[in-house]
Amino acid sequence: MLLKGKKGVILGLANNKSIAYGIAKIAHEQGAQIAYTYMNERFAPKVQKATKDIDGKLFYQCDTTNPDEIKALAKSLEKDMGKIDFIVHSIAFADKEGLCGNYYDVSKEAFLKSLEISAYSLVEITRELKPLLNENSSILTLTYYGGVKYIPNYNLMGVAKAALDASVKYLAQELGKDKIRVNAISAGPIKTLAASGISDFSFMLKWNEANSPLRKNVSIEEVGQSGVYMLSDFSSGVTGEIHYVDCGYSIMGMPAVEDDGNGHQKLVWSNDS
Repeated sequence: MLLKGKKGVILGLANNKSIAYGIAKIAHEQGAQIAYTYMNERFAPKVQKATKDIDGKLFYQCDTTNPDEIKALAKSLEKDMGKIDFIVHSIAFADKEGLCGNYYDVSKEAFLKSLEISAYSLVEITRELKPLLNENSSILTLTYYGGVKYIPNYNLMGVAKAALDASVKYLAQELGKDKIRVNAISAGPIKTLAASGISDFSFMLKWNEANSPLRKNVSIEEVGQSGVYMLSDFSSGVTGEIHYVDCGYSIMGMPAVEDDGNGHQKLVWSNDS
């Protein structure tokens, strides 16, 4: 088992449809002992229910906008688990106004809130939990292609993911001397609770499926398998990377085409299909 004897914490698991759940499930199957966080008491029962079949026993409240709760998490983890081997950061947020309409209409308040939760939380979590990390440990966060290229309606979250991507690289360089790796997985679009806030998300799913080389959308299990690789010693030489798990969509320079039977090419999918 890839994670036998490894201990870690997963922040941001919302339910059994979450990408974080996919990682948690495969990590558990591979022998990991996992602690989970929830934002507040309202979310606690949902996280406990989602993880009951994957040995969910350790739960801690951690609203990452509250520095005291992050410090309390570090103390609780040290008390209950001692040293740990991995951190999975699956936390992101953007107000509805940041996921539709014009990006230039986004308010400063919404902008700062999204950057704080989606990007700075990784920095703060890393700083406070770093003393608990064993040598050869791994920090993994979740990003998306919308931080690299324009994606309709992704708007503010795209900017936040760009900041997260840059943070991965800077943290990887600084923590490398301590034998701590920092990476991100860029998953393709998946129908999660977080994705439900993006306008016309169903169009994004159809487009991705039609134009990915594998002609499908990725599953949380597939992301989970790649996540476990990133958490395990099998990726001991990998840090500062954005690892795409998107059925190949990110390699495409234009929409996918196919022969129309008359020696000409046509789009694989369009509004008329």
